[in-house]
Amino acid sequence: MRRISRITVAGAATASLALALSACGSTSTSSSSSESKGDKGLAIAYDVGGKGDQSFNDAAYAGLEQAKKEFGYETADVEPTDGETDADKEQRLVSLAKQGYNPVVGVGYAYAAAVKGAAEKFPDTTFGIVDDATIEADNVADLVFSEEQASYLAGVAAAESTETNVVGFVGGVNIPLIHKFRAGFEQGVKDTDPKVKVISQFLTQTAEEGGFSSPDKGKSAAEGQIEKKADVVYAAAGLSGQGVIEAAAANKVWAIGVDSDQYRQEALAKYKDSILTSAMKDVAKAVYNLAKSVEDGKPATGIVKGDLKTGEVSLSNSNPKFADDAELQEAIETAKEKIVSGEIKVKSS
Repeated sequence: MRRISRITVAGAATASLALALSACGSTSTSSSSSESKGDKGLAIAYDVGGKGDQSFNDAAYAGLEQAKKEFGYETADVEPTDGETDADKEQRLVSLAKQGYNPVVGVGYAYAAAVKGAAEKFPDTTFGIVDDATIEADNVADLVFSEEQASYLAGVAAAESTETNVVGFVGGVNIPLIHKFRAGFEQGVKDTDPKVKVISQFLTQTAEEGGFSSPDKGKSAAEGQIEKKADVVYAAAGLSGQGVIEAAAANKVWAIGVDSDQYRQEALAKYKDSILTSAMKDVAKAVYNLAKSVEDGKPATGIVKGDLKTGEVSLSNSNPKFADDAELQEAIETAKEKIVSGEIKVKSS
């Protein structure tokens, strides 16, 4: 049973709040009714790149869809807008909470200030934030991951697969979160084969400059690394990673995807034979699990961390050339076991 403390909103109130939402980002819901059923469920607010990024945001949406299907309730997902402020983000979350959605999840570290502010205003609503561990509140779940561990395995895969002894890393934005991806990848490469050179770069210094939302920037960066003989390129760059994958396919080298299993994504289907694997973090599972905890009447709060041991970070096995390479799989499994046991300590910066 869902908690009876859920807020009921109907009729004109819902209509006026829908206008408030439209002022700070487009939204979609799972119900065509103009009235609340008084029992609304999960709502997510997307990070830059929005729905359709074939990566981070789409993974959150998959978690929303799973919750919607299992719990049979109304959901909402809201797009970001260009040049928005923390106040805009907070207004978006507040509007969702006012309408009775619970939990409300901000997808991405950029929502930290907004989640903190909205959570203070709505103490009976559970909020979640993906990729941020700075909020300490009784009604906030910090959904974080050991991205460096999956990236380490991606480094093992790259070092085992390169023929030129040069591999590349493309980070979307020069921030601590993306440093985790780079650090793990570089360590995995070097631990596997010290002779392999890693070329690393960031697309932008801030998200506002488009580091997570510019496939053209990703493509240009990958092309530069490929010109320097990189034959495996790993991207941790959100929507910009599509450009990295496109460049890899055009130059007949390997790309390693991120966050979701990009080999299986429809928008990238024409490039899939060039996607060796993807370093995944199960944002879908984290978002769904938060919704389930609320549904069960025991909302998760505090830091909720996924890693190799919990199975919430991993490498995908969808590409048969990757999955059927026994030597490569053995190297990855050995590294995984050592990380889980603590024998290998993966750096996060």
